[in-house]
Amino acid sequence: MNPCNSRGPEALAGLVGELGEHARAATPAEAAQAGDLVVATIPLGTHDRLPAAALAGKTVIDTMNYYPDRDGRIAELDSGELTSSALVQRHLTGSRVAKAFNNIDFHRLFTSARPAGAADRSALPIAGDDPAAKADVARLLDVLGYDAVDVGTLADSWRSEPGTPVYVQPYFPGQAPEGVSQEEAFRWFLETPGVVAPAGRVKELTDSAVRGSAGGRLP
Repeated sequence: MNPCNSRGPEALAGLVGELGEHARAATPAEAAQAGDLVVATIPLGTHDRLPAAALAGKTVIDTMNYYPDRDGRIAELDSGELTSSALVQRHLTGSRVAKAFNNIDFHRLFTSARPAGAADRSALPIAGDDPAAKADVARLLDVLGYDAVDVGTLADSWRSEPGTPVYVQPYFPGQAPEGVSQEEAFRWFLETPGVVAPAGRVKELTDSAVRGSAGGRLP
């Protein structure tokens, strides 16, 4: 595992220590070259900083979402000309981009994972233009504890974007209690168990999605 960030590999020393001997910090280009399956998790507005040459020939998992308050307005997304993942694919012309992991919060992604065949196993949507890339991502999801629901091509990936029925809420029970402090709300967020969203439910939600205006607000 090769984590990287915008502040340089040295800033990840603590995280690498927690992850253990199989992890190391690297620059974005080094991380891109190290594996065949690469996860891209950066603010969407900086997607053009992804090292396209180093990622050529790789399957790239796009976990990003469009938040205009953070990313600035992107005309092609606002007009519906492109989805955010299609925008990433346009930059990474030599890569096979697949959308995944963008519709569940980071904590539930960890705590809701279950072994294959478990009755309380949840599913996550995936989208992509390359069948082999989607198969790679589905296998990774299985290893990490989730079933995969194929929602179509990158042009269909809006079905799991912010504002759609499958975004965050199916995995999370409601809102924090009113009148609590920010610290108390975050504690509630960490302590509240996830909700099971099986494959059938995820397919139902993505099939029922109606495309509206692009973008959302940061949770």
